[in-house]
Amino acid sequence: MDNQALTDRHPMEIFGIPTQALFGQLLIGLINGSFYALLSLGLAVIFGLLNIINFTHGAQYMFGAFVAYLLLSRLGIGYWWALLVAPIIVGATGIVIERLMLSRLYKLDHLYGLLLTFGVALVMEGLFRNEFGSSGLPYPGPPQLAGGSNLGFMFLPNYRGWVIVASLVVCLGTWYAIERTRLGAYLRAATENPQLVQAFGINVPRMITLTYGFGVALAAFAGVMAAPIYQVSPQMGANLIIVVFAVVVIGGMGSILGSVLTGFGLGLIEGLTKVFYPEASNTVIFVIMAIVLLIKPTGLFGTQK
Repeated sequence: MDNQALTDRHPMEIFGIPTQALFGQLLIGLINGSFYALLSLGLAVIFGLLNIINFTHGAQYMFGAFVAYLLLSRLGIGYWWALLVAPIIVGATGIVIERLMLSRLYKLDHLYGLLLTFGVALVMEGLFRNEFGSSGLPYPGPPQLAGGSNLGFMFLPNYRGWVIVASLVVCLGTWYAIERTRLGAYLRAATENPQLVQAFGINVPRMITLTYGFGVALAAFAGVMAAPIYQVSPQMGANLIIVVFAVVVIGGMGSILGSVLTGFGLGLIEGLTKVFYPEASNTVIFVIMAIVLLIKPTGLFGTQK
């Protein structure tokens, strides 16, 4: 009997789990973590710089996926252009929402912004459900990323590898822009002392509007990348936003780096839980959130504002 036959009959195991199953679940967890990180990053940018709890974020994620679907089905515009066009379109609608609605609530309690964005999310989801129904719509991935690579211990689909890399690049680029550049310094200063920043000739209201639009565009970008994996449906944002809020709370409200690290980390923990204790995979993130809030109410990377 040759070595290949032995390997096929007795696959390698780790803690009694076949390596392909273990690494396969870790890959799924890392992909989920990529979307957790991107969405929580957008939420952290909006809350950290604007002090808005943006419950519309899940609907805007869904909106980005639908824009990609409509671009392809109605105009024949494929995935790569959708990655650019969808965030611009959704970001522009976010700017309209901020100017017409949210700008009136900045001096009020955070609860008013949460209620308003929750209502807007319900309206958006209802409109798409009435137009397209509740079932998922298929969206093909780019042909350039078809197939996959055999890494020996697992098979890695090319598109899923792209999702992980693209999410890392966008998350780290956003963190660098906000924490290490002059523009980011202006943004952070505008949240602390807008009158002083405006005295230097900087248009603070426009900066706030564009920041909200950028956070919304991040959600749309995540929606386009998710469309080939999860299909396009009006409920795709509602099913994810609660988990993403838990990620933001664990990382620390407003912490950019905390949201990114926590998003990827919790995705991996969720994947491991599906291997060793599947019954807890849907609740493990919320259990971690409860523990973190008991120990450190501001989150792992958060600070008291």
